Amino acid sequence: HTAKILRLSMDLPLVIEIVDSEEKINAFLPVLDGMLGGGLVTLERVRVIYYWPGERKG
Repeated sequence: HTAKILRLSMDLPLVIEIVDSEEKINAFLPVLDGMLGGGLVTLERVRVIYYWPGERKG
Protein backbone atom coordinates (compact mmCIF):
# COMPACT_ATOMS: atom_id res chain seq x y z
CA HIS A 1 0.00 0.00 0.00
CA THR A 2 2.86 2.39 0.76
CA ALA A 3 4.27 2.13 -2.76
CA LYS A 4 0.87 2.97 -4.20
CA ILE A 5 0.60 6.11 -2.03
CA LEU A 6 4.04 7.26 -3.17
CA ARG A 7 3.09 6.70 -6.82
CA LEU A 8 -0.04 8.79 -6.39
CA SER A 9 1.93 11.65 -4.85
CA MET A 10 4.22 11.73 -7.90
CA ASP A 11 1.26 11.87 -10.29
CA LEU A 12 -0.42 14.90 -8.71
CA PRO A 13 -1.03 17.96 -10.88
CA LEU A 14 1.38 20.85 -10.57
CA VAL A 15 0.72 24.54 -11.17
CA ILE A 16 3.57 27.00 -11.65
CA GLU A 17 2.73 30.66 -12.13
CA ILE A 18 5.21 33.07 -13.68
CA VAL A 19 4.51 36.80 -13.85
CA ASP A 20 6.86 38.69 -16.15
CA SER A 21 6.88 40.69 -19.35
CA GLU A 22 5.37 39.13 -22.45
CA GLU A 23 8.77 39.17 -24.16
CA LYS A 24 10.50 37.28 -21.35
CA ILE A 25 7.74 34.68 -21.12
CA ASN A 26 7.78 34.13 -24.89
CA ALA A 27 11.57 33.68 -24.74
CA PHE A 28 11.13 31.11 -21.93
CA LEU A 29 8.56 28.96 -23.76
CA PRO A 30 11.15 27.01 -25.85
CA VAL A 31 13.07 26.23 -22.63
CA LEU A 32 9.86 25.05 -21.00
CA ASP A 33 9.07 22.92 -24.03
CA GLY A 34 12.35 21.06 -23.52
CA MET A 35 11.57 20.47 -19.84
CA LEU A 36 8.02 19.14 -20.12
CA GLY A 37 7.11 15.65 -21.20
CA GLY A 38 3.57 16.87 -21.71
CA GLY A 39 1.11 19.13 -20.05
CA LEU A 40 -0.90 22.28 -20.39
CA VAL A 41 0.45 25.82 -20.57
CA THR A 42 -1.92 28.76 -20.34
CA LEU A 43 -1.00 32.39 -20.97
CA GLU A 44 -3.08 35.13 -19.37
CA ARG A 45 -2.81 38.89 -19.11
CA VAL A 46 -2.68 40.05 -15.49
CA ARG A 47 -2.86 43.31 -13.63
CA VAL A 48 -0.32 43.29 -10.82
CA ILE A 49 -1.23 45.14 -7.64
CA TYR A 50 1.63 45.51 -5.20
CA TYR A 51 0.84 44.60 -1.63
CA TRP A 52 2.99 45.20 1.42
CA PRO A 53 1.77 43.81 4.73
CA GLY A 54 1.68 46.15 7.69
CA GLU A 55 0.36 49.64 8.22
CA ARG A 56 -1.20 51.57 5.36
CA LYS A 57 0.48 54.86 4.61
CA GLY A 58 -1.68 57.91 3.89
